[in-house]
Formats: sequence, C-alpha cells, structure tokens
Amino acid sequence: MKTNTIKMILKIMKIIYMGLFALISVGPLIWIVMSSFKSNKEILGSAFALPSSFSFSGYAAALKLSPIFKFYGNSIVISAVSTLLNILVVSMAAYVIARFQFRGKKGLTLLLSSSLLIPTSALLMPIYRIMTAIHLYDTRLGLILVYAALGLPTSLFVIKSYFQSIPKELEEAAYIDGAGFFKTYFVIILPLAKSGLATGAILQFLTSWNEFMFALILTKSEKVRTLPLALNYFTSQFSFNYTAMFAALTMVIVPSIAIYAILQEQITESMVAGSVKG
Repeated sequence: MKTNTIKMILKIMKIIYMGLFALISVGPLIWIVMSSFKSNKEILGSAFALPSSFSFSGYAAALKLSPIFKFYGNSIVISAVSTLLNILVVSMAAYVIARFQFRGKKGLTLLLSSSLLIPTSALLMPIYRIMTAIHLYDTRLGLILVYAALGLPTSLFVIKSYFQSIPKELEEAAYIDGAGFFKTYFVIILPLAKSGLATGAILQFLTSWNEFMFALILTKSEKVRTLPLALNYFTSQFSFNYTAMFAALTMVIVPSIAIYAILQEQITESMVAGSVKG
C-alpha cells in the first residue's frame, strides 16, 4: 500500500514538474501571440487577459510600418544558401574523416571541434576586418560565408557521426563491383546518409535564421537586414503601438518554431542513430 502511495506521489510530482516546465517554456510565446490580437488599451489594462476580440489590425500595422517581407526574403536567401554551402562542404570533409586514415587526422578533427569552444565575441573583430578587407561588408554574400563557416563544427559532428554508423561493407562491395570513390560517395553513401544530412541542414538553417550578432556587426543598410536584426529596430519604429510590435514578433518567431516542431522527430532520430558509433 505504501509503495502504491509513493508511486502516486512521484507521478503527481512529475506531472506538476513537467507542467511548470511547459508553462515556463511555452508561456511567453503564447503571451506574445495573444497580445498581437489585443488593442493597446487591453495590453496596458490587463496584460494576461484574453483578447475581447481577435483582430488582425496589429499585423496590418506591422506590415505597413516595417518592410518585414524584405527582411523575410533576406533571411530566407541567406539561411538557405549558407545551409547548402555548409552541408556541401562539410559532408565531403566528414566522409573523409569518418572513413579514411591519414596523417594529421586526429589533429584536424580536434582543431575543427575545438572551434566550438571559441567565444563568439572573440570572432567579431577578426571577421569584421576580413569582410571589410575583401569588400563583402554589408552584403548578403558576406553573411552567407560567415554563417556557413560558423556552423561547420556542429554540422561536422552530426554528419561524421552518421557516416560512422553506416556499415563499411556497403562501400567495400561497391569498390569490388568497380565503383570509384566519387560514384560510391554520391550514389551509395549520400542517399543512405540523407537523414543525417537533413539533421545538419535543419540545425544550420535554424542557427542562421536566428543569428543576430554578426548580422548587426556586418551590415548597416536595410537592404541586407535579416529578421532577428530587424527586431532590434521594431521598438523605435512602432513607438507605443504594442499591438503592431507583438504582431511583428509573432511573424518573426513562429516560422522557426514551426519548422523545428514539424521536423523534431527526424532530428531526434538522426541524432540517436548517429551517436551509435559516434
């Protein structure tokens, strides 16, 4: 009897803990979305109350006051191209590191992995000077190259671990059948590793989509401004129009959350599968 009581208490405590954790995690997002449908009077009068009526006037005002679609376009182009570049380069490097033995392999892997330990603030000035010297300051191409390079260690770790989980016998059989290195890699290995590549691509895309610091340092004009950076200017643009500000925040935040929510199962499965031998 005592055992059942203890189990019941532990279960209740677990439910309470998970409920509080969910409230802390999701509560602010729900509050922002609900506030985007309120009027300024309702927000100032009762911040946590439900809106009396759902109005999209805040979204209309946000689109009128700020060129959000331009920022969306910049973020999509920069994030997508940097992701493609990152995965293309990293996948080839990860395959070589995972499958072949060569002099300096451990040192190279350690060097690439140790870059995760470098504080972002320590990279700001060197990267700024490099981008200025090669005339890529305040350009989309500059941000694309920086984002692709910043995501290299994480993508390498994920994709390399997934390559290590693929049986070597498949490659050996391909070599016996006369397939060369490139044919084996592109025809056999890449299709098998598509889950690992997708995981690396999703993580890289979300990181690029949400990046703020380098976008702030490496851009100065509105033509290349990304969504996270645009948020920094919303306060002055919207003044005391809190409804429009919350609507803009919702339009910026929700897409990245939706992408992760839709693809989280694939990310989790790929990370687990890649960690078997990684």
